[in-house]
Amino acid sequence: MTSAAATLVDYEKLKLLKTVKLEEPTRFPYIPGLLAFREAPSVLRAIHGLRPKSYVCLVDAHGMAHPRRFGLACFVGLALDKPTIGVAKSLLYGHVKNNTVVDPAGFPIGAILKLPESAKAIYVSVGHKISLKDAVRIVKYCLTPQGPIPIRLAHEEVTKRKCLLKKSNPAS
Repeated sequence: MTSAAATLVDYEKLKLLKTVKLEEPTRFPYIPGLLAFREAPSVLRAIHGLRPKSYVCLVDAHGMAHPRRFGLACFVGLALDKPTIGVAKSLLYGHVKNNTVVDPAGFPIGAILKLPESAKAIYVSVGHKISLKDAVRIVKYCLTPQGPIPIRLAHEEVTKRKCLLKKSNPAS
């Protein structure tokens, strides 16, 4: 089963407005580098369930900082035709130069942000219709020690759902 959650957060107040959670059968196996084929259908259905008007979408995945320069955040952004930012917990592709992720040719494909009050870092990359500079600015604005608020809230919802499912089905 694939679990997905999307949260709508007021950008100015950083306040949760709405959450959509869903669980559906997994239709594609996990293959490194092809996460979009497995996760995007559920992620898109959850986002559509929010019925947002204008928004920037933060996706818990890579955008251009991906071996094919087209991670899940790019896929979601293109499907929605909305500005989309990839935010990941680990480096998948490229190498670090100062606080920037660059491809083998030295082209910037992402940025590294340190989480407040933590030694942990996150990797921000362009998904669709946004500059890296604006993506970093937006992520910094909503950053907490646990990550950007919209992603953290969605992650908490998926985690709650998984815990409930395990309790209702001890054999899993």
